[in-house]
Amino acid sequence: MKITILTVCPEQFHDFLNTPLIARSVRSGLLNMEIKDIRDYAPGSFRKVDDSPYGGGAGMILRCQPVLDALEDVSEEGSHSILMAPIGKTYKQEDAHRLSEEEHLIFICGHYEGFDARIYPYVDEILSIGDYILTGGELPAMVICESVMRLVDGSMKKESVTEESFERGLLEYPQYTRPYDYKGEKVPEILLSGNHEAIRKWREEEARKITKERRPDLLKDEDEE
Repeated sequence: MKITILTVCPEQFHDFLNTPLIARSVRSGLLNMEIKDIRDYAPGSFRKVDDSPYGGGAGMILRCQPVLDALEDVSEEGSHSILMAPIGKTYKQEDAHRLSEEEHLIFICGHYEGFDARIYPYVDEILSIGDYILTGGELPAMVICESVMRLVDGSMKKESVTEESFERGLLEYPQYTRPYDYKGEKVPEILLSGNHEAIRKWREEEARKITKERRPDLLKDEDEE
């Protein structure tokens, strides 16, 4: 997979490129990651990428020309472009699976007060990671990149990504490790029984219980299918 990031803050990705999953995927050849500075596509010695909004208002808006020139330059046959913005569809695990099948993802990170709206028709989709506002789209792009790369074959053990929260419309069941007894709180005996079918059923029941308590909306979505 190839991932291209278009940003006005490329320095934000320096540490991200060294995180275990991303660095390991790059070393193994599973991932080709490139970071492009949108300012490199802005004309003039000042490389101005933003300007004040027509009609007035606070803040600055990312201009069409440098963003779209950058997008055109990095796009290839089969590229899938994603613009990170609060107006986008809320990102979910099903989107991670869908995007993990793409050969080339391009993330366009917003900044300042947002994008000139004439940029929107040129991208394949607009995504948001939640109903809140950040200074830029760099952190959301990192979130999506990692969630996608976890699903690319070879990046992680298969069993590590199949029984997780949201994979089956449920939150994950409780997990335990040593010590068996911590200040009187003991590991459930069923997990020490060696009865794999009983353990499977217990985990299923616990997953549903936790989902009902903490995210009943997920069970509602399941019932509506």
